[in-house]
Amino acid sequence: MAALTSAASAQDRSGPVSGGETQLEEISVTAEPTTPTRIGLSASAGYVGGTTGIGGPLLTVDSASAGVITGAQLNSRPVTRPGEVLEAVPGLIVTQHSGEGKANQYFLRGFNLDHGTDIAISVDGMPVNMRTHAHGQGYADLNFLIPELVGAVAFHKGPYFVRDGDFASAGSVRIDYLDTTAKNLALTSIGSFGYKRALSITTVPLGEGNLLLAGEAQVYDGPWVVPDALRKINGVARYSQGTALDGFSITGMAYAARWTATNQIPERAVGEGLIGRYGTLNPTDGGDSGRFSLSGRFSATDETGVTRASAYVIRYQMNLFNDFTYVLNDPVGGDQFHQRDQRILGGGEVRHIFQGDLFGRPLEVEIGAQTRTDSIRVGLFNTTLRQYRSTVLDDRVLESSGALYLDTRVRWTEWLRTSVGVRADGYYADVRSYTPANSGKATDGIVNPKLGLVLGPWFDTEFYVNYGGGFHSNDARGVTATVDPASPLFTITRSPFLVPSTGYEVGLRNRSLSGLETSLALFRLDFASENIFQGDTGTTEPSRPTRRFGVEWTNRYAVTPWLSLEGDLTITNARFTSYDPVGNRVPEAPTTVASAGVTFGEPLGWFGSLRLRYFGPRPLIEDNSIRSRATALFNGRIGYAFANGVSVSLDVLNLTNSKSDQITYAYVSRLPGEAAEGLIDRVFHPVEPTAVRLTIAGRF
Repeated sequence: MAALTSAASAQDRSGPVSGGETQLEEISVTAEPTTPTRIGLSASAGYVGGTTGIGGPLLTVDSASAGVITGAQLNSRPVTRPGEVLEAVPGLIVTQHSGEGKANQYFLRGFNLDHGTDIAISVDGMPVNMRTHAHGQGYADLNFLIPELVGAVAFHKGPYFVRDGDFASAGSVRIDYLDTTAKNLALTSIGSFGYKRALSITTVPLGEGNLLLAGEAQVYDGPWVVPDALRKINGVARYSQGTALDGFSITGMAYAARWTATNQIPERAVGEGLIGRYGTLNPTDGGDSGRFSLSGRFSATDETGVTRASAYVIRYQMNLFNDFTYVLNDPVGGDQFHQRDQRILGGGEVRHIFQGDLFGRPLEVEIGAQTRTDSIRVGLFNTTLRQYRSTVLDDRVLESSGALYLDTRVRWTEWLRTSVGVRADGYYADVRSYTPANSGKATDGIVNPKLGLVLGPWFDTEFYVNYGGGFHSNDARGVTATVDPASPLFTITRSPFLVPSTGYEVGLRNRSLSGLETSLALFRLDFASENIFQGDTGTTEPSRPTRRFGVEWTNRYAVTPWLSLEGDLTITNARFTSYDPVGNRVPEAPTTVASAGVTFGEPLGWFGSLRLRYFGPRPLIEDNSIRSRATALFNGRIGYAFANGVSVSLDVLNLTNSKSDQITYAYVSRLPGEAAEGLIDRVFHPVEPTAVRLTIAGRF
């Protein structure tokens, strides 16, 4: 059996780890310059490596689309913003339609996931997705992420895995920070459009463990006529002892940012010369956000197996000022609105992995429980130039959930492994609304099976079959509401609390050619209710049932110890399954997503990376009469690592100066002088023009 430590090392050369049989061992990611085979570690001026423990089961029954990405791989990617490093997950698009402090927009498996509705993201066991959020259900703001601290990322696609609950129907991404760093780091970056960043990371022995400290500051204006004026500070402190199997860690994080936003703009405003491509129709859009957390992790091993526990408490706040429709709803005061979210949330997870045998065959039984409670104040206010005009919502929500899960994994023969699991989730919400008629309490629950089967290997090929149920929760305010808060005389239909999904997948993974891992997956996902972006409110609303089916092809090839290639392709068909004369296309559902990359480097000397990301055309309304254009972006990096620990790199973003769009929508808006009913038009957020960023880092 291959240890996870060996698998992680191999990953610096050949790509995501998934499938196969692994021992319960600590993943150790080390960035020593004397390790000549780990080219990913030398493809970044600022990555120092270290150790992290995410653990693993004795018997894995994954899928063709699951895997682990090391921090070295993640940091070899030249990116515009922190969240984009997650495009290392094959088929995942991470983009932006607003200011740099706002949560990213995510696309995966034919989903416009908005800001995180159906992709569950966690950092060190803490959920990033915010439910019953002021801007959108599942809002996942990753701007606090420090890529150089990432030790490993585990991803699963589809609702097949028992630890994945809310928001995980399209997939889940678990990000783990390093417990210790191999070296200390001091880094500074400067670049186009006022980009400046400073980062420092150190690890010092303390008592029987280690104390890791990291601090980051960043400013950025961007190419916009009205500068983003991003101001961000970020800090992490972690004390850890022991190993992934017997040890603990305590971590504190603090993040704060403020910015001005250039939101998506109508094509006609640019075509008529009202504004330029990088202009804005409301120079006061923007916001601020803050996140403070304290978390802990514990693990212990005994004769029955391994126990793992984690807990967290997070204080989060956000203010957003957006104007998507201009003078459609209020010709005098304008349509800008303020969304406010203030909350404290806490929760945790405990699980035990029993190891034994069944009829003489290796057996592993995993039992776990998860819980989370959010105490929320969430509001929506009409504003003009950020000045308050009136209140639409100012609600208090208490939302709690709990889950129990069980997974039984057996290796029946040398060529057959199975996983049979079940997950039960329960939800409770108490809404105290600014509109009394919309106050109320709600409960709901769901039970989902999770099944997996692995056949092989035969001729270095494994075959996978997966099935599972999943769900996403809806905003609790929509579950209890009975009237439109903007027009209380109008009644509305309540949303279901939990919306089920069902996923199916068959796939294979082949390693017959030395250094090459290729996987192919055919998938289908049925959803009881699709969420659709609404331009007038800037949020998503539940819509009709949908079905997606598609194919994913992923390739990682370590050509030599100093050169690796990768290429991914996802093609998806997404349709509404219930009839409506407006059409059956799912707005913003991507059909084709592709990426390719080359990474090279030695422990000392030259290193670099070149990456292509292709985001295909998409229907923007249900009848497919308005479509987006494709986006193809090249990002490149070239650098040099000196023997004294200093590294210098130059990133060139949007290498070809593409004039494509980060994101495109189609909805009704109204510019001054237009008819009262407004016009439907493409609205877009442009890709930033070619930009360069120089990074100098010292490892000591």
